[in-house]
Amino acid sequence: MASDLPRKPAAPPEGPGPRAAPAEPSYPHDAGAAGSDPPPSDRAPTRLWSPRGPAQAPPPGPPPDGPGATVPWSPGPHPPAPPGRRAQEGTPGRARALVRAALDHPLWQHPLWKRAGAALRAAFQRQPRGAGPRPPLRAQLARWGKGLAIALACLLAAAVIAFFLVVRHYERDLPTTAELKNYSPPQVTRFLARDGTVIGELFVERRTLVPVTEIPPVMSLAALAAEDARFYKHDGLNYLGMLRALIVNLRSAEARQGGSTITQQVVKNVLLTHERTIDRKMRELLLARRIEQELTKDQILELYLNHIYFGHGRYGVEEAARFYFGKSVRQVTLAEAALLAGIVKGPSIYSPRVNKERAEKRRAFVLGQMREKRFLPAAQIDAALAEPIRLAPEPEHLDELAPEVLAEAERALRKAVGPDARYGGYTVVTSIDPKMQAAARAAVRQNLDAYAARHGLVAPFTRAKGDPAPFQGAPKDAGRVYLGAVTGADDARGTLAVRVGAAQGSVDLRKERRYNPRGLPPSRFAEVGKVLRVRFEGDPEAGKLRLDLGPQGALIAIDARTREIVALAGGYEGARGGLDRASRALRQPGSTFKAIVYGYGIHSRKLTAASMLETDPAALDGYRPGNYDESEGQSPKRLREALAHSVNVAAVSALRDVGPEAVVAWARELGITSKLGADLSLALGSYEVTPREMAAAYATFAAGGVYQEPVLVTKITGPRGEALPLPARPPPRPVMTAAEAYITTDLLTSVVKVGTAKQALSLRRPIAGKTGTTNDARDAWFVGYSTDIACAVWTGFDDATTLGAREVGSSAALPAFIAFMEKAHAGRPATDFPEPLGIVRLPIDPASGIGAFPGQEGAVEEVFLEGTEPTGVAVPDPAAIGQGILDLFKTQ
Repeated sequence: MASDLPRKPAAPPEGPGPRAAPAEPSYPHDAGAAGSDPPPSDRAPTRLWSPRGPAQAPPPGPPPDGPGATVPWSPGPHPPAPPGRRAQEGTPGRARALVRAALDHPLWQHPLWKRAGAALRAAFQRQPRGAGPRPPLRAQLARWGKGLAIALACLLAAAVIAFFLVVRHYERDLPTTAELKNYSPPQVTRFLARDGTVIGELFVERRTLVPVTEIPPVMSLAALAAEDARFYKHDGLNYLGMLRALIVNLRSAEARQGGSTITQQVVKNVLLTHERTIDRKMRELLLARRIEQELTKDQILELYLNHIYFGHGRYGVEEAARFYFGKSVRQVTLAEAALLAGIVKGPSIYSPRVNKERAEKRRAFVLGQMREKRFLPAAQIDAALAEPIRLAPEPEHLDELAPEVLAEAERALRKAVGPDARYGGYTVVTSIDPKMQAAARAAVRQNLDAYAARHGLVAPFTRAKGDPAPFQGAPKDAGRVYLGAVTGADDARGTLAVRVGAAQGSVDLRKERRYNPRGLPPSRFAEVGKVLRVRFEGDPEAGKLRLDLGPQGALIAIDARTREIVALAGGYEGARGGLDRASRALRQPGSTFKAIVYGYGIHSRKLTAASMLETDPAALDGYRPGNYDESEGQSPKRLREALAHSVNVAAVSALRDVGPEAVVAWARELGITSKLGADLSLALGSYEVTPREMAAAYATFAAGGVYQEPVLVTKITGPRGEALPLPARPPPRPVMTAAEAYITTDLLTSVVKVGTAKQALSLRRPIAGKTGTTNDARDAWFVGYSTDIACAVWTGFDDATTLGAREVGSSAALPAFIAFMEKAHAGRPATDFPEPLGIVRLPIDPASGIGAFPGQEGAVEEVFLEGTEPTGVAVPDPAAIGQGILDLFKTQ
């Protein structure tokens, strides 16, 4: 078949004649070339490389076609591949996109590249062979060498430019390294007792920063041996390690290894994420170099040692040393430092609390690295290898000791610091005495357990005829106490099924140690049908219940001299987030408020210890309370007797005489800020106050009449040890004279000596105080003090259910006071309340309260403020006088 392509004219035939002109050079693709090349119809079009941009549009005319057409190549934009090819190749990855973007860069249009391309074409273009001799081999090698050199130079330049472009691409959104210079990661905030004992912690990450200058050299060397022995020699990158990791990653087609230095680990942990991607790795490399230029090696090492994770929620070497060895990192030995350094590789694997043998092997590896690198003498390393692993006891949870204190101290910290408090690193010193705090919690629990034993609130619970009816209806209030009926038990899960009206719930007995101290299974804990007091945990629809069988209690103790709170227990459980009944529960104080009424009477000079007060309710107008002891009320009583035996009518009579408005104002001076009404019921404690307020008021009597607001937080230091300013504490203010306070105290000692609190005589030291019981025994109190400590105790149900007809302050609250004060005063000598100037002691007639006549039998000594002592003298009984005269004339 004839070809449609134009043919060249045939060569003239050979023969004699004039010499023929040299033949035109023949190219391999030419149809007339000699050799065995295939015809043009069997070859693909040839592409000639050119560094120029997009090909210029061809001149008008038919486009070239046929097998001999040439298509020039350009690094400019390319048309999209056919659909079939795209489906085979897939979407270009990020690396391919970066390469294409680099090739499309306008830099390639520079004339320099055009000249380089022309030189390459000239060097590699095949020259036509003539009839002459072949060029010398040296010339050919020189020509090819020149072309190769040009090609290598171009490739090198292209690589440099591509590297520059890639670096510019990743540098655009790199995070700043400025935060490393002011490194402030989340740290632990510690709450300390007055003696430095840790009573609680608050943290997002449990970390404590330590300057590198305070970290012992053995710890730093162990970390270097384990992670980066050449840290002080390289410039932030381990090229051999990176090459090894690159080979592994290429084999696996994903990022599996990093070959990271300590500098790279700081970048990854502080500035970047932990994802294993090429993007993150590129950013890590760039930032590592930048950090090495901006920070010293010691600063980088400090960042590393304070940030790394050691397992069990501990970050940094300081927290790790405290957790594993019970001491600061400043005190660790070489063996302990090597153990800590070995944990970093895999805390869940090499922690000695998880696997001691594996941790010991890892420690040996670290010590071996230190020997190989000659970080320390061999003898010292051998001694560390032989040292057994000694772990400190795992720290106990301290929340139960003083959770109410932690909640209040945390509020004080946030108020002093603001939003920065969440980052931690602070140290909050409280006034709590750890021994007294433990004694307070134990006293509250023992007192409530004794109440439960008296009232049969101890498992197992069986049905009885006197059981109340269960609640009916739909429970809606999560804070309310309901009466629910037991419907079943699940011993496997440890739960008790309880129906509360229309709702069905369950009680997890594993959380009810108070009511199930013997650990009885649910099937033996309560009989089906037994009615129990329960409350919902959260939304009633969730069906989670807690038992609420017995009352709650609160105790607060204040140092009488410094007015610092030394103990604070707001309930039986002692869990963080629970109600602090000592500081926040408003309850009627009952007869404990009588001390404030009588104290004001002494302060105003309107009453004395010998004042005669009415005890008969009929003698009062309007408000007529009854007396707890019905035998009272037969005749007026002296103030001391009325207070000792808690005669209600006498207190109301005294309040009427001194004025309710004046008593309310004076109570404010004593620190009672709760709402008080100026009526006669105030004398019996009908208005609600907190135990904290009552303890502060009684502490004023103990301190000689000077009031000062109780304090719990005494000091706050910042992450760098700087002292932070606390809100200004109001200065002490005198509320009554020392003599007036002494008279009040002396009156309150009668409550213990001969009155309702005689049990407190077991303390064998002077104690002043007052019991209190409200109507229907809904609240039971005792507030009292020694020369050292003022203490208030309250017992009652949160929903104001009655404690029982026979429960009073002396039985439901006083025992906790005695138990606490006995522990609080252990080792302290018994001291009496000092008598100030301005006190007068006189014998008085107990029946009338005035001065006793000379030689009167039965006269009692009483204390008075100077100037308020009685001026009259009791008149002797006439019958007694007559008999005395007759005795004079008897026969001797």
